[in-house]
Amino acid sequence: MSRIGNKPVEILSGVTVSVANGVVSVEGPEGKLSFEPRPEVSVEVNSEDNTVVVSRANDQRESRAFHGLTRSLINNMVIGVKQGYEKRLEIVGVGYNGQIQGDTLKLRVGYANELQKKIPMGLDVSCPDNTHIVVKGPDKQKVGQFAAEVRALRKPEPYKGKGIRYEGEHVKIKPGKAAT
Repeated sequence: MSRIGNKPVEILSGVTVSVANGVVSVEGPEGKLSFEPRPEVSVEVNSEDNTVVVSRANDQRESRAFHGLTRSLINNMVIGVKQGYEKRLEIVGVGYNGQIQGDTLKLRVGYANELQKKIPMGLDVSCPDNTHIVVKGPDKQKVGQFAAEVRALRKPEPYKGKGIRYEGEHVKIKPGKAAT
């Protein structure tokens, strides 16, 4: 039994949710998102108590798995269009920096060439200073994916800690060979 799937999704004020032709559309102040759920689950909007209810057709293993997943995705969409999601990255290293030019994020992170990463549509990426990157958007998956791709360009290395990391991420520093 899916405990998460059975829980109704509360529709926040200023957000509208509609289901038409099997597509769930969520619209709010931050933007508009849509999602097509799997045929194993059905989505209904209950306008009386302002909630979205997700139900499954049967108790097969796959249906139970998609039941909780669909509910979580719809909940993330409602939160995303209301207040949005944000990931913060920091660049650590001497001479390492980042900047935005048009729709491209340009990074100098210790390689011979400058790395360039195209910013996807629907995301707001900014550099408040040379060593910080802020990724914002209504779609939780897009925000997290772009932040992970930027971090993967130069992961923090374990000896000096140089690289791109999430703000507040702890990097365990190894002792060098002089410590033995």
